[in-house]
Amino acid sequence: MTRRQLLQSAVPPLAALAARRLDAESAPDVKFPTEPRARLAVASYPFRKFLDPKKGSMTLLDFPKMVVDKFGVPGIEPLDEHFPSTGAPYLKQLSQALAAAGSHVVNIAVGRLGGSFYDTDANHRKTAIESARRWINVAGTLGAPGIRVHIQSARGSQPDVDRAADSLAAVAVSGEQARIVVSLENDDPRSEDAFFIVKILEKVNSPWLRALPDFCNSMILGKGDQYNYDAVTAMFARAYSICHVKDSEDDDHKHFTVDIAKTFAIAKAAHYRGYFSMEWDADGDPYSNTQRLVDLSLRNLA
Repeated sequence: MTRRQLLQSAVPPLAALAARRLDAESAPDVKFPTEPRARLAVASYPFRKFLDPKKGSMTLLDFPKMVVDKFGVPGIEPLDEHFPSTGAPYLKQLSQALAAAGSHVVNIAVGRLGGSFYDTDANHRKTAIESARRWINVAGTLGAPGIRVHIQSARGSQPDVDRAADSLAAVAVSGEQARIVVSLENDDPRSEDAFFIVKILEKVNSPWLRALPDFCNSMILGKGDQYNYDAVTAMFARAYSICHVKDSEDDDHKHFTVDIAKTFAIAKAAHYRGYFSMEWDADGDPYSNTQRLVDLSLRNLA
């Protein structure tokens, strides 16, 4: 099967993808900054109340300057829902806003794909794959090194490693062609358990499909602190360009916390060189708490 055939196929056989040799030239080669502040970014998700395209008080065009002015951080990680358009004119406007602010996009968090990568319905899987490919193109236009794709749950379908891997292998091929890294996050406890993601990554075995470790999300499963640290360790071993920094998480009226210094130590032990994106996700003011996460990050990266 040729590469053109793989790109045109909605769900190409995993064996055909695995058979391709992945040499050094095909691997991502992002030149990450080493200065601590330059390694930081701020996610738009914590500011979703302000960035709602229909009723928010801030637009995504305003976000880069706000992040640079308030937090002194050059990177942003926009959420797909905060883009009022992905057409060429709007992306040009956003590129200009980034340049004017001295900012750049480190990753695009994509949650709304219209289908699950492991759905038993092939048409739903095809929709998810095609949506991911569109966001790969958006990332390329904005100069972002990667996107995060959400593995959403599927009605009537249990999480399935083989189906998810077949789908995501096709996405990884598109990422390789565009030189955009595709990352999977330990996010939704129903469909994105860290060790489920690890199995997918091991099966696809592509340098263009990586892990996005979230510092605290695995606590939501209620399996305790050690499970979360084991999950984060497994994810950082497979991470490349992006992770989410938080020291707490609110879920179903429960408050979870983690040792942020210990989690940064896990990243360091894994020789992680990518970006750290601040993603406050608990009750409280996102501005003051994002600043606190920035300060904690700088302290731990010093």
